Amino acid sequence: MLTRQDKEKIVEKLTEEIKASPACVFADFKGVGANDMVSLKRELRESGSTFQVVRKTLLSIALKNNDIDLDPSSLEGQIAISISQDEMTSARILDKIEKDNKNLKLVGGVLEGELLDEVGVKQLAKMPSLDELRGMVVTILQSPAQNLVSALTSSQKSFVGAMQSLAEKKESEA
Repeated sequence: MLTRQDKEKIVEKLTEEIKASPACVFADFKGVGANDMVSLKRELRESGSTFQVVRKTLLSIALKNNDIDLDPSSLEGQIAISISQDEMTSARILDKIEKDNKNLKLVGGVLEGELLDEVGVKQLAKMPSLDELRGMVVTILQSPAQNLVSALTSSQKSFVGAMQSLAEKKESEA
């Protein structure tokens, strides 16, 4: 049984974690086996995220402390919160695990203080990571330069080919 002091420490810690994180995801874990829960927590921990089971009343206080207008009692099932250091990690990992484990269900989340429903969390999970976006930008920026080089090179080759044809034609006429 948790004492009042224990509950206050949990709320204080959870409040700080939510405040420091750009995103958190809520999942219903009812029916998830112990072994699956251990592997789920391990995978999230390796990515720099956490997964913790918290009473809805304590979660409600922590969310209010962060000016997030969500009543966790409106979320169905046994709720756990995953807090990540970036916007997408928790959503991606939990979405992937949800596909493999039918007992885990994404029920919502918070991104930069804005509430997300289940669909919003799934869309967040499908977004490219920051590194992938950087790679796309580099590719886009390199593309015009590569096209220009190709155009200049091909026009030089065409010009040289035309000059050779002209020279061959004059030689054959002479």
